[in-house]
Amino acid sequence: MNDQTSTAELAGIARQARWHIINTVTSSKAGHIGGPLSATDLMVTLYFRQLNIDPENPQSPDRDRFILSKGHSAIGLYSVLALRGYFPEEELSTFDHGDSRLQGHPDMKITPGVDASTGSLGQGLSVGAGIALAAKKQGRDFHTWVLTGDGEMEEGMIWETVLSAPRYGLDNLTLIVDLNGLQQFGWDAADTDRFDRSEPLGHVDLERVFTGFGWNAVTIDGHNYDEIIEQYDAAEAARGVAGKPTVIIARTTKGHGISFTAGTYKWHNGVATPEQLDAARSELLTEEAK
Repeated sequence: MNDQTSTAELAGIARQARWHIINTVTSSKAGHIGGPLSATDLMVTLYFRQLNIDPENPQSPDRDRFILSKGHSAIGLYSVLALRGYFPEEELSTFDHGDSRLQGHPDMKITPGVDASTGSLGQGLSVGAGIALAAKKQGRDFHTWVLTGDGEMEEGMIWETVLSAPRYGLDNLTLIVDLNGLQQFGWDAADTDRFDRSEPLGHVDLERVFTGFGWNAVTIDGHNYDEIIEQYDAAEAARGVAGKPTVIIARTTKGHGISFTAGTYKWHNGVATPEQLDAARSELLTEEAK
């Protein structure tokens, strides 16, 4: 954990990560865009300010765990891991290649820093609950964090774990819901929707639902670093004393950070044109753009 990392520094790292996301997908001609971009600020804050981790010792038994349950957003995680020092940034150019350590979905057997293999939606929270329960039984002092998508929250397996986690007092488990309001396929948007398709869970009071199931629940702006830091710190303070798991419902924008990808379901995945890539480079102000 590095609680001295400033919000300005986090924002700068996030711009670099977003550049890696769109540049890598464009280069590989495969991958997802919208979901990784919506979750970037949440993951950057975890890896550069919150998690107790050591990139030089990625298998430390007492490290905090992070599970990207929405595994199709793997390029977002890989970009953050590379910037954090788990492997060279240059390795991102191998993304989704046959012999790469950076496959289209995270693989814990080959990729440094990946704590669970994911991609079949809905399973990550159950894995996280299992890790948290094992830590309790073994007396290990680490925190397990899980990031899900809002479309993924439609999976029944998620709700089985939402129901069971409080029963086991898993106050060492924190779920982050990337509530970006869009998924690849959805209904036509209503007047009350944020973007150009109807939000999968946008008309549900998720905070009230989770509270009813016995969780600590809070809703934040998932692009506001002050709010993210405050609630990550609160979740850490609750670990070992609250007697119940925490959920942070982060309202985000799919495709956030790049003007032409933000808020449109068509950028769930896709490959940027040379002109779009130039525009993204300019907007993100990465070193390559200067």
